[in-house]
Amino acid sequence: MENPIEKRLEEGFGTGTQLVVEEEDKNKSTSRQGKEDRVGIHTSNENEVKSVKISDHPGEMKEEQPLIKQKTKRIATLDAFRGLTIVLMILVDDAGGSYSRIDHSPWNGCTLADFVMPFFLFIVGVAIALALKKIPKVKSAIRKIILRTLKLLFWGIILQGGYSHAPDDLSYGVDMKQIRWCGILQRIALVYFVVAIIETLTTKLRPTVLNPGYFSIFTAYKWQWFGGFVAFVIYMVTAFAFYVPDWTFVLHQKHGAEKYTVKCGMRGHFGPACNAVGYVDRQVWGINHLYSQPVWSRLKACTFSSPDSGPLRKDAPSWCRAPFEPEGLLSTISAILSGTIGIHYGHVLIHVKEHAERLKHWVSMGLVLLIVAVILHFTDAIPINKQLYSFSYVCFTGGAAGIVFSGFYILIDVWGLRTPFLFLEWIGMNAMLVFVMAAQGIFAAFINGWYYKNPDNNLVNWIQQHVFIDVWKSERVGTLLYVIFAEITFWGVVAGILHKLGIYWKL
Repeated sequence: MENPIEKRLEEGFGTGTQLVVEEEDKNKSTSRQGKEDRVGIHTSNENEVKSVKISDHPGEMKEEQPLIKQKTKRIATLDAFRGLTIVLMILVDDAGGSYSRIDHSPWNGCTLADFVMPFFLFIVGVAIALALKKIPKVKSAIRKIILRTLKLLFWGIILQGGYSHAPDDLSYGVDMKQIRWCGILQRIALVYFVVAIIETLTTKLRPTVLNPGYFSIFTAYKWQWFGGFVAFVIYMVTAFAFYVPDWTFVLHQKHGAEKYTVKCGMRGHFGPACNAVGYVDRQVWGINHLYSQPVWSRLKACTFSSPDSGPLRKDAPSWCRAPFEPEGLLSTISAILSGTIGIHYGHVLIHVKEHAERLKHWVSMGLVLLIVAVILHFTDAIPINKQLYSFSYVCFTGGAAGIVFSGFYILIDVWGLRTPFLFLEWIGMNAMLVFVMAAQGIFAAFINGWYYKNPDNNLVNWIQQHVFIDVWKSERVGTLLYVIFAEITFWGVVAGILHKLGIYWKL
């Protein structure tokens, strides 16, 4: 009788029992009187594949010696890449003020800080592909996606909505008239929701085996790319077609409130004052609910200290004082493309088994994205701009993420050079914990709460001043070393200890 179990290829991401079937050559098997299939049953506890002989006689099964010793393998590159993104966020947030070249670009262009958000969304996409490669119950999966999205939105509003003033201000609370609805976790939540829902709803449309050819994986997951294309069309049509009228805002200062007017009356503009991205956010959220300290205030038109922060010029345009939301609605729609690129890399990881073939897919796509971005930027068609999350920015950062991911994969999972990147893996395994405690300053705020006589006289400030700045006689160098050792290294050790104890914070 013919073995009914279909052949499956597993990469080892999941747990439980895996079935590995070795099929006999069809030509030889037809000539056999007693055809036998060998079924290898791999249990994660035994870490070995046993050969079971299925004969033509019902109920008769004979166990042979193990075929091979095989351990389930976790792709360490995923955790290392996620950890790298968290490390970059801590570095640019806490040292960017001293080194403006790594801080966010004031407008057009791309600095080290501008890679953080798209790298987050890229690895979220990769993780979605792996987590949802098998969906036994679609309704249950959708419920989990919605619940996780709500958790991310909740934490995003708490941490970046204005309620938390960590780490320097020990007070809590926010005026609901000025609460900020958008932020990093909110953007991740919305991109995650859209990409994961498309992946879930199209689960029955996926092929179990890809057709030969480089582009077969694109056609196999055409609905994911269609979702990304819809996001692209919505963004581009809105960015170029929406008419942006003149707008006003009120700036509240100690001496009173002052009203400013920004002259626009145009469409298709990609400058700071009159772009459709800002216009949509002002209409949807209200100008009082946007980020009040946009990076464009570091432009030359706003300050003589550019690219560093500094006092505004007397002749600075009115928009230099205006709020702007870098994680706004329209730019988040464009950010869906970053998640789409990431999920494609995850699909390659699932379906393509050879290292060389995986890298061929990843590197080629990364290079194509980089080339498209460079052409769009330097022909002034669409500038690379993080604040607007422009299409060229999506391509540039998506291509860079693909190249870095491929490099990590070669070093860690192909060559086995895992030890130098262990601290990144540990941080990546507890990314949410390190993001909240370190990147958002919650742990530092807790330490600052135990001060002597006045709030500035606390352990965090003492260590930064006396152990780093005074020793190196430089505030810039001292700040950088403090971030590297007292924050990044410290949380790498903490994450490693938590990993050894099996403690993870996941939403």
